[in-house]
Amino acid sequence: MEKLKVIVTVDRPFGYVDSFGNTYPINYGYIAGVIGGDEEEQDAYILNTPPKKLTHFIGVVNAVIHRNDDNETKWIVIPEGTTITEKEIIEHTYFVEQHFDSYVTML
Repeated sequence: MEKLKVIVTVDRPFGYVDSFGNTYPINYGYIAGVIGGDEEEQDAYILNTPPKKLTHFIGVVNAVIHRNDDNETKWIVIPEGTTITEKEIIEHTYFVEQHFDSYVTML
């Protein structure tokens, strides 16, 4: 099955520090035009890329992080033709997901 190809607009680039003091070791953003569970555009973690600031990224949705204690999901977007494991996703998103009761569904 072919994975969904998306364009992520990065609004929290590598190195960004949010209001809770979380420093982003990855790029994070949203998919314009796709509405998520919080009634805002769908959030996405960008993984398997070099540690540099991006403004946009084209990749494929490889997994979804579900939160039992929140109405949002987070899409995992990686470069087309690459792979990532559930363990790697958990490790790379722990800086934020540690604050939620979340789990990963691989696609």
